[in-house]
Amino acid sequence: MWNLILEIIVIAFLVFLAGQQIYLMVQRKRVGTELDEEAFNAGMRKAQIIDLRESKYFDSGHILGARNLPYSQLKQRYGEIRPDLPVYFYDQGRTLSTRAAIQLHRKGYQHIFWLKRGFQDWKGKTKRK
Repeated sequence: MWNLILEIIVIAFLVFLAGQQIYLMVQRKRVGTELDEEAFNAGMRKAQIIDLRESKYFDSGHILGARNLPYSQLKQRYGEIRPDLPVYFYDQGRTLSTRAAIQLHRKGYQHIFWLKRGFQDWKGKTKRK
């Protein structure tokens, strides 16, 4: 009996995780565009480049021209992002970028992009503080 209950709990948890990933995938397509490194690099001179990682990671290395606005502070500081210019997000992967894009889209921002594999695979110019 306990094995059946445990199996049901594990299956329910896996269904929940799969549902969450599907939700994020649908939201990603709805709120912005994922860019590979080449497209990100090509358009970033006309955009606001925002590093969503915490300050200590930003200081240890970031994309040249990026400014740090940690995801943990985005709700309080999103007003620092201009709505009339494209927004280019990146984090270590893409999870925070997706969540940030959803938040900004809800606030009326239209031109939202994020780096496909995040900073972990960035091969372009970087800067250390």
